[in-house]
Amino acid sequence: MTRKSALWLRGLAAAGALFFSLGAANADPIRIGIANFGEHPQLNAAIEGFKQALTDNGYEEGKDVVYSESHTNFDASLVPQMIAKLQAEKPALLFTVTTPVSQIAKKALAGSGIPIVFSAVTDPVAAKLVPSMEAGDEGMTGATDLQDIAAVMEFAKKLVPGAKRFGQPYNPGEANDVALLEKVKEVATNAGFEVVEVGVDNVNDIQQRIASLAGKADVIYTPSSNLLQPAIAAVAAAARQAGIPIINSDESAVNDGIVPASLAVNFHQVGMNAGKIAVDILKGADPKTIAPVNPAYEDHAPRISRKVMAEFGLTIPDEFADCGCIAE
Repeated sequence: MTRKSALWLRGLAAAGALFFSLGAANADPIRIGIANFGEHPQLNAAIEGFKQALTDNGYEEGKDVVYSESHTNFDASLVPQMIAKLQAEKPALLFTVTTPVSQIAKKALAGSGIPIVFSAVTDPVAAKLVPSMEAGDEGMTGATDLQDIAAVMEFAKKLVPGAKRFGQPYNPGEANDVALLEKVKEVATNAGFEVVEVGVDNVNDIQQRIASLAGKADVIYTPSSNLLQPAIAAVAAAARQAGIPIINSDESAVNDGIVPASLAVNFHQVGMNAGKIAVDILKGADPKTIAPVNPAYEDHAPRISRKVMAEFGLTIPDEFADCGCIAE
């Protein structure tokens, strides 16, 4: 080979490398669909946490990844349409928020090749999203918002000394709520509580159903229910009339002066747990080999409103004096 030919080939190789480099730099960002049930502080925090996990792992929004977000304002009848719209955009992955959205997405995307990562799901096994908590299913896995109910009951005992009857409203039509009720019953005996359950399947029935707990419950725990949380102000108003303090699963209602206290899962962390799973899947992992992730004990935090406690005729016990969790 002549020196001139060698130089020409070397130049051609360099040009090819430059072309490949520019092509890679200008590659289209990965598209991820986000299917949410509705606008709510907890669910929004899960989405923020999900994005944060991807950013932390090198997926810069707008450059490496773009998100298509949609929600149905808690209207389950519109979820299939939302999923179809997101599927048509051919995302590399779909992030689903809440049990109803995840259940519908699983059926709609079966065999599509689009992996699904769920979040804000209390019991993915009961919801038939995964076969067990030891493994994902075909094309699906995710992160739960399962609260440590034993910790909630311990907190209730400290906040309302002498409380023995644990009021548990729930939506019979929501898998998350039913699964949580079963967990409450499971833990109650060892915690020294009698469970007083009340089904609420329509927001118009909240006043009547919560009022029915008057004289029957010493404290009420409101779960991260897709029916109860958006209507927490109505739940709290009915509980106030019944004279029963509420421990909520979301601290924003405490900060807003609606309920006396909360012991809440950090939904931003729940979203981050899901985001870390999504990163693994984007890098080639099979969802079926990834076990769903539960929040750790340290992912829970108490919050107490001094003002609302007083409105319920309660004072904050001294042991919370230095908790750093009191909203004035």
